[in-house]
Amino acid sequence: MTYVDPTSRDLLADDDGPQKATFRDVVLAYVGLTKPRVIELLLLTTVPVMFFAARGVPPLGLVLATVVGGTLSAGSASVFNCVYDRDIDEQMRRTRRRALPRHIVTPAAALVFGAVLGILSTVVLAVWVNPLSAVLSVSANAFYVFVYTMLLKRRTTQNIVWGGIAGCFPALIGWTAVTGELSWVPIVLFAVVFFWTPPHTWALALRYREDYAQVDVPMLPVVKPARSVALQIVVYSWVMVATSLLLWPVADTGPLYPIAAGVLGAVFLVQAHGLHRRAKTSDELSVLQPMRLFHSSNLYLSLLFVAVAIDPLLH
Repeated sequence: MTYVDPTSRDLLADDDGPQKATFRDVVLAYVGLTKPRVIELLLLTTVPVMFFAARGVPPLGLVLATVVGGTLSAGSASVFNCVYDRDIDEQMRRTRRRALPRHIVTPAAALVFGAVLGILSTVVLAVWVNPLSAVLSVSANAFYVFVYTMLLKRRTTQNIVWGGIAGCFPALIGWTAVTGELSWVPIVLFAVVFFWTPPHTWALALRYREDYAQVDVPMLPVVKPARSVALQIVVYSWVMVATSLLLWPVADTGPLYPIAAGVLGAVFLVQAHGLHRRAKTSDELSVLQPMRLFHSSNLYLSLLFVAVAIDPLLH
């Protein structure tokens, strides 16, 4: 294990003796606390909705303010999550290289960092976007930290189902940033992300179920056999695809969106049923190959929301 003193930035390595943590090491550690890959996915469900709400290209200044505010807000929530989960992160193979388990950043410094990001995001959204978007952003942040991280994650197999609500808020924020109000259109997109989250996360949890079991986090793949998890993934996937098609009549989209939603949904369902078929024969990772569905889920959501952005430009 290594330790970085916050003032001297000395790294004490087990085998090589004291080393100096460079400025780059510290900067990358703070950036890592914000979970940039998660932020990318959240922004991918924000900006396209802005195009859809504007029925064309929204004001670029508004897009920039929403992106900056959303990035700061999502980063803040991730930092708080890392602080609270630092004990289990240190034991899990997937997370042990994060900044807090490696002691490159102290918990106190991370808390200050997370609070500053949260305050800045609220100011940016309230001043340069609108108060409703700021309120939604704060609500998503609070839900992720207090409901998912602190209440649900270590207590129930439904942790990601209900905790995943926080990740659905960007669709609402993107819409309200342009329109200043809510409607059924962003609520449908909110629901798409809601039903997408369990298959996406459970596929990853199948890959790392031993990690979760080791730290007593009751992710569904820890407490249920793979075939049961895969069956629930199939059910959620069907509901997700059906919900995605609901946007067509609700929003009166052009032909591009329903065609894209139908094709992407069919491909996703093939992957989900493939995982279920493999899970009937074995629980072994080499047979299950759950990361195939995980990567497909990322591609599905990305392309679906790209279609959301492009459709009004052609309609």
